[in-house]
Amino acid sequence: MTGASALDRAIVVFLTLWLTGTIWSGVLVGSVSGKDLSPDPHSPWNALISQAETLGLPTRFLRLITPGFVTLEFESLHTFAAEYHPAEHRMVLNRSLSFNAAGGTLRPLAKLTHSELGTLYHELFHAYMDFIQSEPRAAASDPDVARLLAFAEDQQRCRYQVVAITPVLQRKSVTEIRYLTDRESWEALNETWAVFVGWAIWTKLELQSGREARGRKTLSATEEWVKRLKKADRDGDLTGYYEPEDPTERGMTNKRYLAPSHRLSPSEVALLLEVLFGEPVEAARRSAAVMEQDRPPLAGGAPCQN
Repeated sequence: MTGASALDRAIVVFLTLWLTGTIWSGVLVGSVSGKDLSPDPHSPWNALISQAETLGLPTRFLRLITPGFVTLEFESLHTFAAEYHPAEHRMVLNRSLSFNAAGGTLRPLAKLTHSELGTLYHELFHAYMDFIQSEPRAAASDPDVARLLAFAEDQQRCRYQVVAITPVLQRKSVTEIRYLTDRESWEALNETWAVFVGWAIWTKLELQSGREARGRKTLSATEEWVKRLKKADRDGDLTGYYEPEDPTERGMTNKRYLAPSHRLSPSEVALLLEVLFGEPVEAARRSAAVMEQDRPPLAGGAPCQN
C-alpha cells in the first residue's frame, strides 16, 4: 500500500462523513437554565440545521448550541462581511444575506452563494466557541469539547502569544513581531480557526458544483481537496487576525493580520477536521499531512504541549 493510496482512502472517508449542518431569523442559538431544551422542529435554529443537512454541510458542532444563545442582526456593513460580538452573544451579518435584503430573516441557505455560506459558517464557528466557553455544563455533554478547549488554550499560549504580523497586508513578505495580550491572542486563534472553517465550507461547495458541472471527467473530490488544501497552506491563505488592544494602534488600523508564517498548522487542521466535521482521527491526520510541517514557535514563545 503506497502513501498516496492510503491518503486517498483516508480523505474519501473524510469527505463521505461530511454530512451535518444549519438557518434562522431574529433570535437564534441559546441555553436557558431550568428550561426544556428538547429540539423544537419549528424553531429557526433547527430549521437552519435541517437546511444545512440538506445541502450536505456540517452540523456536528452546531448541534451542541441550544436555541436562544445567539441573537442575529442585519446591518449595512461596509468594512467587513460579518461580525460576531461574544460579550453580547450577537452575530451581525450584512443585509445582503437577509431575505429580500430587508434585514429581517436569513435567506434560505440554498439561495446563498458559496462565498456567503463560507462567511456564515465562519460566524457560526465563533458562536460555537462562544457557547462552549459560556455554557460549560452544556458543553460538557460532548467529550470532544474539553479536548478542543484544552488544545486551544495550549495553542493560544505557544503559537498565538508571540506572532509575526504583516503591517501592510499587500506586502506579505514584510513582517513584524508582536507580543499579544490574552484577549488579542485568543481572538487571533479564533479568527484563524474560523478562516479555515469558512474556507473548508467554500471549498466543499465548489468541489460539489464542479463535479455536477463536469460529471466524471475531472479529478476525484479527494484529489481536489488535497490539492486545494496544500495550495491554501502554501499560499498562506489560512491566516487569522486580531483587533489591537492598544488605543493608539487601533486608531491606525481595525485589524492586524498574521503573517503567512503564522498560518494554520497541520495539528490545528487535524483536530478541527476531527471535532467539527467528524473525520476519524487517522483520516484527519492524513489530510493535514499534505501541509508544511515545520512550524516552530518564535523566540520568546512557549513550547507547545499538544
